Amino acid sequence: MSMSALPPRRPDSRAWVVVPLYNEADVIGDVVHALRAEFVNVVCVDDGSSDESARAAVEAGARLVSHPVNLGQGAALQTGIDFALMHPGCEHIVTFDADGQHRVEDAVAMLDVSRSEDVAVVFGSRFLDDRTRPGAVKKLILKTAVWVTNMTTGMRLTDAHNGLRVLRRDAAQLIDLKQDRMAHATEIVLQIGRSRLPWKEFPVELLYTDYSKAKGQSVLNSVNILVDLVVR
Repeated sequence: MSMSALPPRRPDSRAWVVVPLYNEADVIGDVVHALRAEFVNVVCVDDGSSDESARAAVEAGARLVSHPVNLGQGAALQTGIDFALMHPGCEHIVTFDADGQHRVEDAVAMLDVSRSEDVAVVFGSRFLDDRTRPGAVKKLILKTAVWVTNMTTGMRLTDAHNGLRVLRRDAAQLIDLKQDRMAHATEIVLQIGRSRLPWKEFPVELLYTDYSKAKGQSVLNSVNILVDLVVR
């Protein structure tokens, strides 16, 4: 059979994608549509959005869990993980940002690595190749955050605060986030490190779009990461 005659790949029904969502009405529809082409189960956790994010996510085909007030990205991620684990058919959980910076093809490739290499956690890293260009200031801040995270957790990651991850079910069951804001990423690394479960990093590309830059995410989120690491 020729490659052109191969049937299209069916959307994955054994992995759940968890998308923390806060005021991303302009882009979340496109994000969910792209994810739904590859994954049957996409759950958006609306973290008290004041715009039409929840409606846009549902119209695009996502399941929706809502916080009545804004609790922070860590809390939204924990809610989504818990929701996915309620379903016995969930074998893996993919965490994916709502702002359009992550690529669905990277998530699919990371899931394939977890399955084929029997790895419990696959961390996406924007620093394993040179496709992502975060800018000098943002890169310096993120590299500092990586150093702090590695020093406090004993892990050796190149990109500790990338929201694109794949968690096998046994690893996801260990996640118990107490940090509601950006420091939750360090908590995840710490809990995985303590578990002794096998993990690896995978090179991904982050897309710094005009939209994300207009929201101030190019540097502000990186500063928030450092602040949360210091005060946690």
